Amino acid sequence: MTRTLLVLGITLAAALPAKADITHKIQSSIQLQVDGAASQASRIGSTLSVSGSNVTLDTAPVLGTLTAGSAVGYTPGAYSITTAGDAFSYSESYIEGDATPNDTTVSSGVVTSLPMLGNTTTTSGGVAGSLAGTIASDGAMTITAGGAGTTATGQVVLSIEVD
Repeated sequence: MTRTLLVLGITLAAALPAKADITHKIQSSIQLQVDGAASQASRIGSTLSVSGSNVTLDTAPVLGTLTAGSAVGYTPGAYSITTAGDAFSYSESYIEGDATPNDTTVSSGVVTSLPMLGNTTTTSGGVAGSLAGTIASDGAMTITAGGAGTTATGQVVLSIEVD
């Protein structure tokens, strides 16, 4: 009887299903990007500087009036030597500042006129061209390069997990 129970136990153990969890994941993605145009501009102000020795101011230099859409303007000064025959020095400098720019507007994703000021950095927008990407059901990836300012990134991740 012991033998029968042993054979019966082994038979039942062999007949029980094995427990195993299998997880299979496929993740795929393609990212296509076209850079937009950009401009960063900083206005510079008007400056006037006068220095000298042994000179007399006859008429002072004048900065004009700032009005919307126009720069300041400048009228130089008039000077004369204070003591004839003595050494003298004189320096007058003027930097014309930026006029007040018009507002920029975006129409259909495009800025038609970017500001151009004293300190300007402008980046051209990307051109999609033939930019494209596909991933087939077997994981085969096809990426077609675009024009300037484009990026294409593709990824397929296969994973099998057995518990």
